[in-house]
Amino acid sequence: MNATIFGPEGLEITDWERGFFREVQPLGFILFARNIDNPDQLRRLTYDLREAVQRDAVILIDQEGGRVQRMRSPHWREYLPALDQMARASDPLRAHWIRNRLIAAELHDVGIDANCAPLADIAEDATHPVLKNRLYGHDVQTVVDACRVCADAHLAGGVLPVLKHIPGYGRASVDSHKDLPRVDAPRAELEAWDFAPFAALTDIAMGMTAHIVFSDIDPANPATTSARMMEVIRKDIGFDGLLMTDDLSMEALSGTIAQRAAASIAAGCDIILHCNGKADEMKAVAQASSDMTPAAITRANRALAQRKTPAKIDIAGLEAELSRHLG
Repeated sequence: MNATIFGPEGLEITDWERGFFREVQPLGFILFARNIDNPDQLRRLTYDLREAVQRDAVILIDQEGGRVQRMRSPHWREYLPALDQMARASDPLRAHWIRNRLIAAELHDVGIDANCAPLADIAEDATHPVLKNRLYGHDVQTVVDACRVCADAHLAGGVLPVLKHIPGYGRASVDSHKDLPRVDAPRAELEAWDFAPFAALTDIAMGMTAHIVFSDIDPANPATTSARMMEVIRKDIGFDGLLMTDDLSMEALSGTIAQRAAASIAAGCDIILHCNGKADEMKAVAQASSDMTPAAITRANRALAQRKTPAKIDIAGLEAELSRHLG
């Protein structure tokens, strides 16, 4: 398998994509709002993507709730931003579990089996607004507890959680979709605060990097393309799950798309995540990424083995309980 996850272009898989995916054999796919219209269409798309590669490929989405949810009304529920719900709920962790169990049920129903959540970044006063209300709390323990609940709810619903943004994005005061965040805090402070939630959640089998520079560790490269930061993630934090990049299309990274892919693999990322659906970029990324390493295959197999058929739940009962918690 190629060390990639790709986002298709539209609502249906094209003939070109079908042939490209069959030849390249990416690990899986990721879907966005451009790929989603209604439940029947989405089920056809997830089926066709797997049919193209002739296997039960993992299919991801960003369905956090709040601003970042690709599946929206009228076909799917709308959720409060996570930080707002945590502040409002009478029992924050129970409400957080229900929210994520309902999200997992919606995803599993349309053939999506991985969600890019939980977020273990800590909300700070200076956290950029594009991220801040997506987070779960302002201290290590609150974030760890909420991430654990989120991950457990997804796994119970047959959906794999993806821990992000490793090793911590909460201090970012700029949007990495537009520019490269830099953090100048000393390493000891980072280890005690920013990195600590991730160190407590290393059993989550899939993770995503942060496009952010930690100048006390590697002043020249963002974590995604930094061999020094990969060593911190693997050895100091202790994360041995399948590690994918955040989207390589984001403007935080420099160089061509192929150079970004090659640098990420060389640094130690297992999988390249490419999201915009542009054919020329996908071809360049596939060529620069090459096949998955034996270690990456082992990590991927370990993660995918956690997929299971979920037990039935009382959807209406959970919705009513969530409403009660939120007043």
